[in-house]
Amino acid sequence: MDSFFLRTVRDPFGGDILDARIAHGRIEWGHGLEPDAEDHVVDADGRWLVPGLWDAHAHFDQWAQARSRLDLSGTPSPAAVTQAVGEALKQDRGGSVFFGFGYRSSAWQRQPTVTELDAVSGNRPVVLVSGDMHNGWLNSAAMTLLGVPPRDAIFNEDDWFPLFAKLEPLAPDPEAAVRDAALAAAARGVVGMVDLEFAANHDAWVRRSGQSEPLLRVRTGVYPDLLDDVLDRGLASGDALDESGLIRMGPLKIISDGSLGTRTAHCCEPYVGAEDLDHPRGVQNVPPEELNRLLDLAHQGGLDVALHALGDAAVGLALDAFESVGARGSVEHAQVVRPDDLDRMARLGITASVQPAHLIDDRDAMDRLWPDRADRIFAFRTMLDRGVRLAMGSDAPVAPLDPWLAMAAAVHRSGDGRPPWHQEEAITPREAFAASTDGVDRIRSGDAADVLLLDADPFAGATSDDAARTLAGMSVAATFVAGRPTHWDL
Repeated sequence: MDSFFLRTVRDPFGGDILDARIAHGRIEWGHGLEPDAEDHVVDADGRWLVPGLWDAHAHFDQWAQARSRLDLSGTPSPAAVTQAVGEALKQDRGGSVFFGFGYRSSAWQRQPTVTELDAVSGNRPVVLVSGDMHNGWLNSAAMTLLGVPPRDAIFNEDDWFPLFAKLEPLAPDPEAAVRDAALAAAARGVVGMVDLEFAANHDAWVRRSGQSEPLLRVRTGVYPDLLDDVLDRGLASGDALDESGLIRMGPLKIISDGSLGTRTAHCCEPYVGAEDLDHPRGVQNVPPEELNRLLDLAHQGGLDVALHALGDAAVGLALDAFESVGARGSVEHAQVVRPDDLDRMARLGITASVQPAHLIDDRDAMDRLWPDRADRIFAFRTMLDRGVRLAMGSDAPVAPLDPWLAMAAAVHRSGDGRPPWHQEEAITPREAFAASTDGVDRIRSGDAADVLLLDADPFAGATSDDAARTLAGMSVAATFVAGRPTHWDL
């Protein structure tokens, strides 16, 4: 394994100028170090040396594929989508499945139909995935290909999630897309992630590791449909799955409620304007007794639990289950939470796994659908003040797999030039960074060499706006995972 001697690096936490040596997967740094004969000596020229970044919640295969799909974000209506799809199909006359990603139907005046998508796509299978991944719009040819009964409506959540595993084999060269996405993540300073893809991740990543050395550390999530397989193998969270030790078993993922965009996040109060909904407070997908059963299975098997609970009612039920069973893990999203439940999260040691970039995408929908609870949404400041541990992620492809974007959103709470949205819940750059490093608050000699060289001070900025611009525009000069460079721009 190569070793590196980094001359004149800067510690942003203390401001010292130091030297660092990376060898045998570990880092040593301080004053008076000298390179060994076999070291690659690099003049870091005063760049900032910091812990590597983690994404605590990603759907990596979907992110890899979304990077090359037709971008439908910002489309104001079903007609705008079908127009974009029709124009794209005129340029792309291949016979394979055509994919699009990013529409958000919650903002539309009406819901889309299969008939109007068929009108512009003909016999070419078309699969469109919503920006929050909670619904999908398929044409008739795609439904036939996937073996699902014909319908004229989009697929929502319970009907939609089971189709994800069928989509990946239809994508062109999915493994090349995964490799390219891993390179892109490394270029943004990502050293690890929790992969919550709808697949047998504990097998897929081991297979990939056998083909080429991983560019990222990965914790592989598993869903209830594959839980028995993981338990039968005796796999517990943290267990190494491959020879490198970079691929490890992650948590059981449970989706207990829906999303804001589909108005299915389970809330204590009805959505504003919910008169047309069968479930005006959203939907609890997994009832309490089933939550308890699943968490108990996971806990007895040594698995952490990543429990999707976006609405405050769902968060309350999630915490009931954690407390009853004694399981450990995280509430994923925790988008709107009652104050008393924040205190419970802190007392139980349950992590709030949050995705700050959603604040930018959901801002208008939150003002429209949840104006009566806006002071409890994305309450990062209050979470930290009450002792809740934050772990930040992207939910890619719902937002880009870019921790700097997430940090900027947490610090400034705006991303489009508008004033910050409830700036009282903003956190500092140092707090946002700490929530993005998997609990590594700073580099210490002897640590695993999962580190970055940055071209700018990540904590610079006199105002939240300045700090957010610095974070969002951060340039990463080098990324190391277990001492191996996975990105190099020096």
